[in-house]
Amino acid sequence: MLELLKSLKPYKWAIAATLTLIALQSLAQLYLPNLMSNIVDIGIMNNDIAYILKMGGFMLMVGGLAAACGIIAGYFSSRTSAHFAMRLRSRMFSRIESFALHEFDTVGTSSLITRTTNDVTQVQQLVNMMLRIMVRAPMMCIGGVIMAVAKDPKLSLVVLVAMPFLTGTIILISRKTMPLFRAIQQKIDKLNQVIREQLAGVRVVRAFNRNSYEERRFDAANRDLTSTAVRVQRIMAVMGPSTSLMMNGTIVAIIWAGGWRIESGGIQIGDLMAFIQYVTHIMFSLSHASMLFTMLPRAAVSADRINQVLRLEPSIRDATTTSMPQQHQRGYLEFRNVTFSYPGAEKPALENVSFRTGPGEVTAILGGTGSGKSTLVNLIPRFYDVDSGSILVDGVDIRNMRQEDLRARIGLVPQKALLFTGTIADNIRYGKEDATDEEMIQAAQTAQIADFIESLKEGYQTMVSQGGVNFSGGQKQRLAIARALVRKPEIYIFDDSFSALDLKTDARLRAALRKETKDSTVIVVAQRIGTVIDADRIIVLDAGKVAGIGTHRELLATCQVYREIAASQLSEEELAS
Repeated sequence: MLELLKSLKPYKWAIAATLTLIALQSLAQLYLPNLMSNIVDIGIMNNDIAYILKMGGFMLMVGGLAAACGIIAGYFSSRTSAHFAMRLRSRMFSRIESFALHEFDTVGTSSLITRTTNDVTQVQQLVNMMLRIMVRAPMMCIGGVIMAVAKDPKLSLVVLVAMPFLTGTIILISRKTMPLFRAIQQKIDKLNQVIREQLAGVRVVRAFNRNSYEERRFDAANRDLTSTAVRVQRIMAVMGPSTSLMMNGTIVAIIWAGGWRIESGGIQIGDLMAFIQYVTHIMFSLSHASMLFTMLPRAAVSADRINQVLRLEPSIRDATTTSMPQQHQRGYLEFRNVTFSYPGAEKPALENVSFRTGPGEVTAILGGTGSGKSTLVNLIPRFYDVDSGSILVDGVDIRNMRQEDLRARIGLVPQKALLFTGTIADNIRYGKEDATDEEMIQAAQTAQIADFIESLKEGYQTMVSQGGVNFSGGQKQRLAIARALVRKPEIYIFDDSFSALDLKTDARLRAALRKETKDSTVIVVAQRIGTVIDADRIIVLDAGKVAGIGTHRELLATCQVYREIAASQLSEEELAS
């Protein structure tokens, strides 16, 4: 918590102004009961109307000053806490963006969303409350005690007896609620995960009639969160009545004891009224402090979860000393005895993979499900780091290049085409922000999507819904291909990016790509041999190992795994040719 609060340093002047205003407000409110006492004991007792009006007017001025200070302080505290939360969310988002895929898998996407939103809000509310209370509560409490003792030391003993009971209740409740607040945040993560899975997989859920099952899952997570929240609220509910009971009991005791003191001449009526006001200030300051203490456990849990994200070091970082490839080398890619395992896996996903490719060459990656095809291409942009061996781009180990420089050389079309909310033009220009209209249209034409876009009423300004749900699978794939093409990278990676295309569109697209990518290196992951039959090099993977490398004809003659795949997809005439 303290580590996060250090982030408030840029707002030190706003905080200083807030605390100063709250201090002035507290002093004014501590002075008001004394003025009221004088009005009663001097003005009313002596029937001095002039004195009453004079002191009453002064009392209004002091009250107005207290109100003005409170309003301005409230504005500053709200503004400061809101800006603090904004900066904290930005820090978290920047840190999350630097994470490798391993960190996303470890923490969980739904948990990262909860931490960036709900947890930051909890800390924001605490900061707002602290700015309002951390000066006011001590000043009102200590000032009230001093003024009460000054009015009547003997009567102050009643307050000194009540305060330990109130303080002990606050501490006990805080200790009980801390672990429950931690559990609540974890259960919010779980609930978000269930919702996210259900909404993302809504088509599968409905296709298999699993709505009732998903409702039960949600209900279980929801009830689990609710039961914990109810337990917390039951404990917290004790605090309000307890503090009210103690406060009201203390005031009753003061009135009873004060009556005896007035009868014996030890205190005047106005002073007793002022004394009651000071005791009320003391009790309310403790009550406000209790509100702060109720928020503190949950905010502390949230702060800890936020710090876990901010302290989590990305497993993939740029080297201290980076290298840049020579200008004369563009698009050269080499795997040297690359072995890679996913964290916790029993055996490597890739083992001793070696090959070379360069500009103007098409290298296809073929293999059965789980053979390591997507894993191989995910290593090229350094989404993961290899366990052993090395990957070289333009003659430089990618671990010695800046990630930004490496990825600027790559145009990736992922296995699952993802579109972003915005226009079609925005999505194509995602590959190159400053792409001209001509470049964008050329990329769309090569990707065989231009005719479809131009048939739309808004053309390239047509809005894309979240996740691209207003487009078919093939349309999304072609838009993703156009996004990579507009970048004109050195290395193209197509990770099974033609699976949703019909054979006619596939053929036209591959013919257009050959012209567009003739000076670049092309890596194609495919399931269909027909897609890669003309590739310059086909790498056959089997259980993470290279089973064969060569052209279509060479592999038919030398690679048993490739022959089996070809036999399952091609006719006897096609195999013979």
